Order: sequence, then C-alpha cells, then structure tokens
Amino acid sequence: MYSALPRPASFAPRGPLRGSVRVPGDKSISHRSLMLSALAIGESRVSGLLEGEDVLATAAAMRAMGASIERSGEGEWRIHGVGVGGLLQPQNALDMGNSGTSTRLLMGLVASHAISATFVGDASLSKRPMGRVIDPLSLTGAAFNASPGGRLPLMVRGICPAIPISYRLPVASAQVKSAVLLAGLNTPGITEVIEPVPTRDHSERMLAGFGAELSIETGAQGVRHIRLHGEAELKPQTIEVPGDPSSAAFPIVAALITPGSEVTVTHVGMNPTRTGIFKMLEAMGADLTYSNERVVGGEPVADITARHSALKGIEVPPDVAPSMIDEFPVFFVAASMAEGRTITSGLDELRVKESDRLALMAAGLTAIGATVDECEDGLIIDGSGGAPLPGGATIASALDHRIAMSFAVAGQNVREAVTVDDVSPIATSFPHFENLLGAMQDGGAV
Repeated sequence: MYSALPRPASFAPRGPLRGSVRVPGDKSISHRSLMLSALAIGESRVSGLLEGEDVLATAAAMRAMGASIERSGEGEWRIHGVGVGGLLQPQNALDMGNSGTSTRLLMGLVASHAISATFVGDASLSKRPMGRVIDPLSLTGAAFNASPGGRLPLMVRGICPAIPISYRLPVASAQVKSAVLLAGLNTPGITEVIEPVPTRDHSERMLAGFGAELSIETGAQGVRHIRLHGEAELKPQTIEVPGDPSSAAFPIVAALITPGSEVTVTHVGMNPTRTGIFKMLEAMGADLTYSNERVVGGEPVADITARHSALKGIEVPPDVAPSMIDEFPVFFVAASMAEGRTITSGLDELRVKESDRLALMAAGLTAIGATVDECEDGLIIDGSGGAPLPGGATIASALDHRIAMSFAVAGQNVREAVTVDDVSPIATSFPHFENLLGAMQDGGAV
C-alpha cells in the first residue's frame, strides 16, 4: 500500500490545458472483473484493468482464497478461477488497504462459503462503517466479529449452505447491493435485492455476462427487484475495462475551469448510472461533446472533449446523487468557480466515504478563498464567476485520494499555489494522475 510518509505537492496554473488523455480503467468494473473471474472455472482475460492499490488489494485477496491471478502486461491480466463454492480458507488476514469496495464486496463472497476471513485496512478504511453490509449478510447465516461501531478489523465466518434472503436497501448503495448478490451466488434458491433508488449497475451487467441467472423487474415508482438464482456456474470471460468516469471527471473539470483549455478524455465509460457528473456540468453550461460512441463488453463508452466554459451555479436534484456520489468533491471545485450559487443536498453518504468529504471540501475550499456554507447533508457554494480563487493554502487530504485530486484541479485556477499535504493516496485509484496533469499543462498530453 502507499507509503506511510506524507508526500506534499503544490499545484498552480501554467496556462491552458491541452491534449488527449486516457484515464485508468473503471475501478468498480475492475474490482468485479477480478472477483467474478476468480469464481469462474477456466481462464478469463482482462484488459484495461485499473492497477491502482485498491484493485490490487482485491487481486491479492482472491489469490489468498485460491484463484490464480497473473499480470501479463500493462493493464493485461489472466485469471484462473476456482468456481463458485470453491474459495479456500485464507491463511492470513486480508489487507484491504484503503478500499471500501474490496472490503464490502468480499464480505459478501465469504459470507456464503464455509470459510472464515479477517479483514484489516489502513487508518482511513478502519474508520468506515461496515454495519450496512453486516446487517443483510447476517440474515444469510454468516457470523461477524467486528471492532466497535461495526468497523475493521473484523472477522467473517461464512456458512454453506447460506439462507437466501430478500433485502430492501435502506440507503442507495451499490456496494451493499453487490455484497448481497455476491453472497447469493453460492446460496441455494433465489436471492433478491429491492432497490428503491437505482445505483450503478455494473454488478448486474457483469453477473449476467458471466452466465449467472439473473432477472430485473422495475415496479411502481421505479423500484427495482433484482433476483439472482444461486449455486451459479460462471463461465470465463474476456473483458475490456472502460475508462473510469470518476477519474475522467478530474481532467474534464480542470479543462472547464482553466481559460483557453481543450482536453479530450478517451474511452470513458458512459454507463447511465454513472454519468450524473457530466449531466450536472452540462446543466451549469459546460461545453462537453461526445464522440466515438460505442459499446465495449456490454458497457457504453465514448470520448469526451471538454473546453473552458463560463459555468453557472445550479441546484442539484438529490435524486442525482447516486449517479455521481464519488464525483462531488471535484464538482464542488467547479461550483466554486461558477457564476452564482450552487446548492447540493441529500449527500449524507459523503460523510462516511474515505473521509468526511463534505467537511473536508468545505474547509479546503474556504481556505483557498471560496464562499461555502456547510449543511448537514450538502454544501452551498457561491462561485467566483470564473475568476481565479486566491489559493495559497495547504489542504488536509485526510488519506482521501479524491480530496487530494480535487485540490490539484482547483490549483489550475488560483492566484497562489495550492498545496496538498499528502498526494500519496492518489495511487489508490489514479496512479499516474500527476504525470497526466503535467502533460496537459505542457500541451502534449497523449
């Protein structure tokens, strides 16, 4: 995992951002491709895999439970699976580093296998609540021994056969949905997740692609009923991972707020459950164009060109939140440089991410001269009208990769450099972010 020693870095404007860039593979799809490939019998091949530390934690955990996972080239991986029901007892604790996705989804996998696993993580992950996953998985018969507050370190004692459950999500969470469905893979009968508010659907798409028997019905008021027939037999696949829209948001916002900029981000995943950030930026007046639209491995993909734009403040509908929950930190940066007021609400989930992202973004933006009111479930931001913010502050990233990258982006339109106290956590999701930003500043991004 990343170094325990902080690595500060400063970010300041160097003129327009230019060029064409490709961001790392989608983190959500990367995690799931490794997990499901490890449960198929035979060899799966994955290209474009995000090789950040979060995904590598998933790879290490699946190896520890019996799968053969080998890197054959940059972003190229081969996985020989053990079959559903074939996970082996790990000999040591599974170190999840900073990855909440790895932890919650793997808890689901372990829950319906006759093995036990101890999950540990870094200081940031160890503060994140796991109760929202423990509650439904306990209904399957799995047992949990967690640290106070339902946090890591924790032990999962799986059970086989597990009990199929029907679970209505109390909060919009793709991680909870996915954990329950993954537990259902090795559970006889039908496991059902009832989803009142749609969340990213990568798990459903990929489970179907691997051959699981899965059905989705949309009822009154858009409530989705997802049913998985257990004791599945997964077939190996060849997967091409599209670029992560969450990662794409950073160079896109950087181009929008930096005068004279034009940047194209290629091969971006355009799954409709993930494109809220682009829709809200367009609502603010962002000049975004989409080209080379296609479908890759069941996921829509496009190239996105972003040009410097005169953004205007908006009120973000709360029901958009699930489709851009990870992108709000950099969206707040865009709002801080728009004309007028931007209002967000319904963002309670941001308080239990890698950090309290509402509090950190409010404090950091205020420190560099933005006008921000922090509310219980959102931020109200009065923008600069496109003018550079004063900058000149050092920002606490709190081991959160998206906080660190957001203030690197903010540093593209300030009067004095913005310093991030520790950029090393960026490696969890976007290992070459600083190099990519530098290439855009030099106008030679490729």
